[in-house]
Amino acid sequence: MLDAPVLQLHGVGEERARELAGLGIETIRDLLEYFPTRYEDYRVKDLTEVKDGERVTLSGTVYSEPSVRFFGKKKSRISVRLVIDKVVVTAVWFNQTFVKKQLAPGKEIIVTGKWDKHKLQIVVSEMTESGSQRAKTRAELAPVYPLGGEITHTLLRKLIERALQQYGGEINEILPAELVARYRLMPRYGAIQAIHFPQDFDDGKQARRRLMFEELFLFQLKMQAHRRLTRKQQIGVAQAIPMDSLRDFIRSLPFPLTGAQKRVIQEILTDMRAEYAMNRLLQGDVGSGKTVVAAIALYATVKAGFQGALMVPTEILAEQHLQSLQAVLAPLGLQIALLSGSLTGKRRRETIASLQMGLIDIVVGTHALIQEDVFFHRLGLVITDEQHRFGVEQRRILRNKGLSPDVLFMTATPIPRTLAITAFGDMDVSTIDEMPAGRKPVETSWAKHEQFPFILEKLRSELAKGRQAYVICPLIEESEKLDVQNAIDLHAQLTQYFASAFRVGLMHGRLPAKEKDAVMQAFASGEIHVLVSTTVVEVGVNVPNATCMIIYDAERFGLAQLHQLRGRVGRGAEQSYCYLIADPKTEIGKERMQVMCETNDGFELSQRDLELRGPGDFFGTKQSGLPEFKIADLLSDYKALEVARNEATQLIAQESFWHEERYAELRDYLQREGVLEGLVFD
Repeated sequence: MLDAPVLQLHGVGEERARELAGLGIETIRDLLEYFPTRYEDYRVKDLTEVKDGERVTLSGTVYSEPSVRFFGKKKSRISVRLVIDKVVVTAVWFNQTFVKKQLAPGKEIIVTGKWDKHKLQIVVSEMTESGSQRAKTRAELAPVYPLGGEITHTLLRKLIERALQQYGGEINEILPAELVARYRLMPRYGAIQAIHFPQDFDDGKQARRRLMFEELFLFQLKMQAHRRLTRKQQIGVAQAIPMDSLRDFIRSLPFPLTGAQKRVIQEILTDMRAEYAMNRLLQGDVGSGKTVVAAIALYATVKAGFQGALMVPTEILAEQHLQSLQAVLAPLGLQIALLSGSLTGKRRRETIASLQMGLIDIVVGTHALIQEDVFFHRLGLVITDEQHRFGVEQRRILRNKGLSPDVLFMTATPIPRTLAITAFGDMDVSTIDEMPAGRKPVETSWAKHEQFPFILEKLRSELAKGRQAYVICPLIEESEKLDVQNAIDLHAQLTQYFASAFRVGLMHGRLPAKEKDAVMQAFASGEIHVLVSTTVVEVGVNVPNATCMIIYDAERFGLAQLHQLRGRVGRGAEQSYCYLIADPKTEIGKERMQVMCETNDGFELSQRDLELRGPGDFFGTKQSGLPEFKIADLLSDYKALEVARNEATQLIAQESFWHEERYAELRDYLQREGVLEGLVFD
């Protein structure tokens, strides 16, 4: 049994089992699936094919007596000349005086180490005598594993070899035969054997390819099975949407929809008309037109006889959405209301009563929507904007306000497709990847700190034209630990710089909610010309007259956040500008600034951000929900991930999968993973 404890393996006692457990190896299966991260190449190479700085293995004859030099405390350097391919090279050992006895002239040795082409020198890390038993038995490609405790590579390889001999017959093929044939994959037993003991590099490469695909396929199979279970449990209401009325509404809009908007609207409407509850993520770049898509979906649910709710993270954003929806929906007779924390007393009670009686068609609000005394008459559609800003529990409470309403999550933070189909694998993902025609891209420049006065003159020029500007800082107050600009000091500097010519406002997270609202209202109305702020303006603030964004200490932000901040400008008809004030010390920091100047495409930026930061850092390691794969890599294996998802989706949809014997191994796997609990088959 592959799930037997490693204690059953010859040579593993209680102490060794504890050490293996420290590596996450508790069963025979764990041991066989403890894959190497790379291979050490011990193939002897010819000098003509060796590259400078490369770790290589060379075979040669000792030509001279070894020379020993001591320096410092217990430090030594041994050097000897070797003849390799009729070329005399120098072999060097540091702090290994014991090797001197093994370096007699005329002796043939094999050395492994770092090659210096210019000095014709190899710094040796390992040495064996040609023809020795060790040289004969050492694999040309030795797998390297993550280790800990007293477990060595030699011991681990022996245990894996023993496990293959003792339990190899129980390694059954788990992938469907048609998949193995379609993608020309190695059989499972052969792949596990070859990943640990490859005959050559191609053997190891093909083994990794097979096991990587298997891992991604099984992960996606779990996701799709879970999705099937969720859909069966959350049977929604098939909304009878009057399509003629909806088409008339779309035609009445003052602008044409983009092809991407039409596509995602069709995807959303298909879900709303289905009997299962929609669970869809809508992602689109800043300014791509998610709000109008939300308006069309809300109009559809109202026309189908239901109510709609739009939950947003801030009151400012709630008011802006209210104004946007009222502009297009109120003329058609729809009743739209606002429910936020600032709504109190009689007005709040009247709004809640109207909502419960069905007199309000659409409600826009903050977390006030999920308070206990808020009830709906017939909630059909829930939309949450900037969904990552709400906790899972908050979204669940709002969903439970109705009888399995359709749910649409929206985000303006473009997520690379690789991560979207991993982190949100149990959701359907719709993407608006096209910008409305005529929108001018924001011109972005990168300047050093000493060029700030020059940027301020450009800012003054924009303000003189009647425009407005944001100036963003990473901190509220001065910090002893961080040498970065802070909002309070910069506000004071700019107030002095512009004197009575232009009014400078200050915004940060510690201001009371009423003060924040007052500042934003003053900026939106044009009373404040320059708004100095921390990143609290990152999401949702819409001031079309603002054409200039200055981000101080920009190297302290990730690409996604810089792009969100840049998205606060470029919302009107005038050309807008973004200035990144930064003096990054690292190459990655410099590359971020260059990428920001090169593109306005949020999806391209998010992909570059993923490549620069890695999957865990993209979402934040704790809340990401990203799986830790044993062998697959989300960056390099993204194409295989998409193929695996498509194959898993198709397989789960086949009734034969749930009943036929040839899929028994996969069903057993899902059973072991706990995915099938409570799943009832037709």
